[in-house]
Amino acid sequence: MDRQRLSAFINAFDTDRDPLLTQLELESISQGIPIIRHEMISFLQVILKIVKPGRILEVGTATGFSALVMAAYSDPSCHIVTIEKDPDRITAAREHFSGTDMADRIRLIPGDAQEVLEMLANDPEHACGYDMVFMDAAKAQYIHFLPLVKRLMKPGAIMISDNVLQEGNLLESKYLIPRRDRTIYKRMRDYLYALKHDPALITSILPLGDGVALSYLREDSQAIG
Repeated sequence: MDRQRLSAFINAFDTDRDPLLTQLELESISQGIPIIRHEMISFLQVILKIVKPGRILEVGTATGFSALVMAAYSDPSCHIVTIEKDPDRITAAREHFSGTDMADRIRLIPGDAQEVLEMLANDPEHACGYDMVFMDAAKAQYIHFLPLVKRLMKPGAIMISDNVLQEGNLLESKYLIPRRDRTIYKRMRDYLYALKHDPALITSILPLGDGVALSYLREDSQAIG
């Protein structure tokens, strides 16, 4: 099956696209800035309507596109905290946020994600305070972020991890993977194993876009550990 043709066919049915998001998407594509795919936008739109999160944590702001998608399709009372360390992307994201009526619902925290997550996890205001987490940062670091992210999720919260199949490379033997890519290959495999074998999580791995892991933190997760 031709995955690109299949994606194009599915995306052709999309309607009700936000004009601001469409403009920002075209700008990002023209500048070669990676953003979430059409399939993920539709997926998020449905998930947000089902879950109705009051607080969302995003790990990896980039230029702010995905945060604006989540703000646009969530309830107006929903607030988003997003983390980014790249100075150029922080500047671009802040510019994009300030040009919308959603700026007061999005808080961008600059800094290394591991350090910021540790800070938030030790802050009573944030610990166990998020209904939804969107992971879209450095893929090799997902496995390191996981314990801290779990501490920030409310029991019953969901986590969406994007780009977990690495363009299909995870299906291959590690000996067919270029040496420069073997670290991320191993860590992403470890991450998926951790998600599927964590008794506090229920996870489905979906071949959506470049792979999505949808995880649910069980209501009795604190008792499980």
